[in-house]
Parts: sequence; structure tokens; C-alpha cells
Amino acid sequence: MTQSVVVQVGQCGNQIGCCFWDLALREHAAVNKKGIYDEAISSFFRNVDTRVVGDGGSISKGKICSLKARAVLIDMEEGVVNEILQGPLRDVFDSKQLITDISGSGNNWAVGHKVFGSLYQEKILEKLRKSAEHCDCLQCFFIIHSMGGGTGSGLGTFLLKVLEDEFPEVYRFVTSIYPSGEDDVITSPYNSILAMKELNEHADCVLPIDNQSLFDIISKIDLMMNSGKLGAAIKPKSLVTSSTGVFKKRQEKPFDAMNNIVANLLLNLTSSARFEGSLNMDLNEIIMNLVPFPQLHYLVSSLTPLYTLADVNIPPRRLDQMFSDAFSKDHQLIRADPKHSLYLACALMVRGNVQISDLRRNIERLIFTIIYKLKGWRKAVSQKPCHLYQHLYKNITNWMPQKACLWKIYLD
Repeated sequence: MTQSVVVQVGQCGNQIGCCFWDLALREHAAVNKKGIYDEAISSFFRNVDTRVVGDGGSISKGKICSLKARAVLIDMEEGVVNEILQGPLRDVFDSKQLITDISGSGNNWAVGHKVFGSLYQEKILEKLRKSAEHCDCLQCFFIIHSMGGGTGSGLGTFLLKVLEDEFPEVYRFVTSIYPSGEDDVITSPYNSILAMKELNEHADCVLPIDNQSLFDIISKIDLMMNSGKLGAAIKPKSLVTSSTGVFKKRQEKPFDAMNNIVANLLLNLTSSARFEGSLNMDLNEIIMNLVPFPQLHYLVSSLTPLYTLADVNIPPRRLDQMFSDAFSKDHQLIRADPKHSLYLACALMVRGNVQISDLRRNIERLIFTIIYKLKGWRKAVSQKPCHLYQHLYKNITNWMPQKACLWKIYLD
């Protein structure tokens, strides 16, 4: 089984990462009720014997002793990282995984990239090497950052070049959060454009996410809940925006709902690689099949459903609707309508007890939009459902006007 290291950069990256680790712990606790350290949980966590002095001895088999996240937390301010260390997830991290400063980057890409990048390069490399040493088979670095802030856009993209030089064989998956037109940081468009150049040159795969799309999804869910049309049909605490686990006991913060959507995206992206299934898809297959040319690596993603019905016996018509929703503009995590263009490649990743025949039937119904190659449709089925949803569909696509959508965000 392969392992991945999550690199959380800046305030946005660390807040999303915090939600991600909470969901990951909840999911593995729901699946692994015996508390055994297995290959699935080793993808993102290492099992540490805290009785050993120093870094702690890693335990590859047996009962779970103390889980430590395979993560590096970076921020040029101390606020968010300190909050994590004082929060309910404090035992998942330790000081050896953290890099912080006091002054911050002042929402300036150049400060994060040129100043703090050079200043902390060796320290960051040491943390990354240490995390890599704890992996038996390191496959991927997940970088989570924003494009509008100084640390996220500047230092976050500086890391890509460092990773490319030091770990050339390890994939670099980047989740980039783009600012909306209503962003109150006046430098955010400039930061985003400067960071885009680094993403083009040094990332293997980029999952762009637009803040406005997250706002729209939240508004849609709120409107649906307030209308009372579904009522008791929705399973409690099953919304894609809901805080779960250790966070459900505290007061939700303004961006928690948005962060939970992104955390769900990342968790479900890796589900097929972590759990058994009739049609598994490893992370390297995403790049192999969805990136036809090196710089065409921006993948548009969507999630469906946004909630779970209390009745788990979903009829075939409802399943077909979920496939259609995956290609609807209302479920995209970037402001784009996939139906207005042609696909270069597409991957449908399904979780839950779904029949292969249903999957094939819906692919045949939707395949007319492909252009690059008819074999560009990939599918994956993980039999382990998400702990929030009985059935879940994730769609990631590579389609022709992908960068035009990003430029449209700036023009708007």
C-alpha cells in the first residue's frame, strides 16, 4: 500500500487540512471498528509507540497505539496552527511537523515566494524528508493552499519547485482555492496570476476550486433546507457542509461549511486507493489517464449528492439522476458548465454498493461529449461507502476551456 503526505500551507490550507483530518479519522473509525492498524489507515497515518523516547517507534501491524498524521503544517503566522495544537486534533500532530513565523506575508505573493521561500527552504526540506522517511512507499504529496493570500500563493507554489527537485518521482497533487470576485483582499488577483505560472510549470495535477462555487453550493443547500420540500427525508448530519466528529461540539466558524466541502473532495478522491473495490483507481492512474499533455493538468471536480436520504434503498432513477448531477454546473467546484464544452478525459469515482451495470449504462448515456479519445472515460468503484453517505459520486474531468474558466474568474 502506498502513502501520501499532506502539506498544508497558509491559513486556508491549514483550516481545510484540519477538516480533512477530522473526516479521515471519522471514516477509518467507522470502517475499522476493531482498531487494527491496517493498510488503509496507513495511507495517511502512521502508528507510533509513544513509549519510545524521541520520535517514537513506528508500528506497522497490530493495534492502534497513537496515530500521527502524515502532514507538514506551514504558515507564516501562528494563529491557525496554534489553534490546531490547542484543539481536539492536537494529538495527531507534533511540533516536529510545524513551520511557523510571526509577521505573515502581508497578502503579498513576492514575500511568501521570494522572502520566506528562501528563508525557510532548508527547514521545510528537513520536515519533508522526515515525513518521507516514515513512508514505506511514498506516492504523492497533497498540497493544500489558497491562491489569494501571500503565504498560500507564494510559499505554497515555492514548495512545488522544491518538491520537484528533491522528490522528482513523487506525484504533486495541488488543491488550489481561488478567490471570488467579492474578495476583500485587493492583491488577491495579482497573487493568483503570479502563482498560476508556478502551477503550470511544477504541478502534476491541480484541482482548482473557486470560492464563489462553494458559496453557491452552500446557498443551494440552505435554500433547499429552508424550503421544507425534503424535510425528514434527509438523513441528519449528512450534508456535505456539516461539521462532524470532534468539530460538531464546538461553534462553527464562518468558513467551516466551505472547508468541509473541500475536505470531502480530497477524502473521496483517495478512497479508491485506500479501500477495496471491484474497480479501483490509484492516484497515478488519475494523472496517467486524465492528463494528456503536461500542462493540461487542471481537473474540474464535482460532488454528488450534497446530502443523504434517510431511505438507503435508492431506486435506479435516483442513481441515474446522481450521474446527471455530477455533470451539472450546480455541483461543480469551479464556476463552469461542462455541458458547454467537450471533454478531453473524465473519471467517475463511485462509493457504496453500486452495480457495475448501472455505472456502464450511465457512461454510455453520457459518453457522447468525449473528444480526446473514447477510452478517456475512467471509472472506479469503492465498496466502502463514505461514513456520511450510502452512495457518493465524484467526477473529475479534463476539458478544453479549463484555463479560460480560471481567467474568467479574474476578469469578473
